[in-house]
Amino acid sequence: MNKYINDNKDRFINELLDMLRIPSVSADPKFKGDVLRTAEFVKQRLIEAGADHVELCETAGNPIVYGEKIIDPSLPTVLVYGHYDVQPADPYELWTSPPFEPVIKDGKIYARGACDDKGQMYMHVKAFETMVQTGNLACNAKFMIEGEEEVGSANLGIFVKENKEKLKSDVILISDTGMLGNDTPSITTGLRGLSYVEVEVTGPNRDLHSGLYGGAVANPINILCQMIASLHDEHNHITIPGFYDNVDELSKEERAEMARAPFDLDRYKKALDLTDVHGEEGYVTMERNSIRPTLDVNGIWGGYTGEGAKTVIASKAHAKISMRLVPHQSSEEITEKFKKHFESIAPASVKVTVKPHHGGEPVVTPTDSIAYRAAAKAYEETFGVKPVPVRSGGSIPIVAMFKSELGLDSVLMGFGLDSDAIHSPNEHFGIFNYMKGIETIPLFYRHFAEMQQ
Repeated sequence: MNKYINDNKDRFINELLDMLRIPSVSADPKFKGDVLRTAEFVKQRLIEAGADHVELCETAGNPIVYGEKIIDPSLPTVLVYGHYDVQPADPYELWTSPPFEPVIKDGKIYARGACDDKGQMYMHVKAFETMVQTGNLACNAKFMIEGEEEVGSANLGIFVKENKEKLKSDVILISDTGMLGNDTPSITTGLRGLSYVEVEVTGPNRDLHSGLYGGAVANPINILCQMIASLHDEHNHITIPGFYDNVDELSKEERAEMARAPFDLDRYKKALDLTDVHGEEGYVTMERNSIRPTLDVNGIWGGYTGEGAKTVIASKAHAKISMRLVPHQSSEEITEKFKKHFESIAPASVKVTVKPHHGGEPVVTPTDSIAYRAAAKAYEETFGVKPVPVRSGGSIPIVAMFKSELGLDSVLMGFGLDSDAIHSPNEHFGIFNYMKGIETIPLFYRHFAEMQQ
């Protein structure tokens, strides 16, 4: 298989570049046509790779690309999940090259979606092609590639519930996570959940002259900032009543096991141009960003933000806030607790609206399953070292849904790096990582099939 991969390396890369040129931003309606073009692109590539049946499954939003190749019903079936939509590229001016004109620099592909998730999703298409063309497909393969992950996967749950027989498999394989380093592969065994809300604070019925009304009328921006600041105490502990009620507290032994993963704090700070780290008291960095819940403002606006000066008290102020959740926290319960608390701390001089957006549940996957052991063996063969199990701070809400609806655990075989700048300007994905994924994934199929016998 490695000869086939090496012989087709340039084509594999160029095909990914072609897909990255399509701005499939699901959050912005103006890119709707490009999202649909990307779905067609993925459909065509799956057909060319050797899938026997491929279709675009319509939803109330963007279509889901479904494909399959059943070589023997008695063999195990691997269901690959990924997404073809991407985050908005704003702010464009911070990109060193246009986000939808991919370039290769220093062995990395720079483009929006290069790592999250087009590059990692497409590894599976090319790995599948490699297995089919070389006669090494050891399992039946199914693909479910959606176009709404970056906006909450609102229609995926409906599709899964309505197509349980079509999706019947033995394991779900996902590459939408990362690893510790190119010399330290890792498998993600836990994901945080998510509660995402938007808040609006309204004061006067129109923007007011800050000289004539300043000091006499509530300023929604000032008040919003005060309210947000109060959501953490001096120990960076979240102050929402009941927020920590169901938080899963890891034992000293579990925390000690986590600490075995290699982590260089000085390198971490240098990479982010920080003089010091920040977070909840009593926990170290690798715990703060994985096993502890968080609350962060993702955007805040109001008033005049254009060039020059405009002396106004804004009528409204807004913020987008996300809360990352850990096992046993419920996104619905946390959203309701946030809403109740945020409304309660607003002074009588303003009106507050809390609008829930989307959420998802946290999940921990087993490390003693056949699927995990097959993945670990595959990584060890291609990287030469055993992978480290790690919990990720990110969220893939549909993983918990797959477990509840399909009864299947997911294996999170990510090949990205923390430095890949996903969701940020200058997102990139290493060619080494892309090709290593294509090389490693077929070994998972082989070991998974062998271990099932």
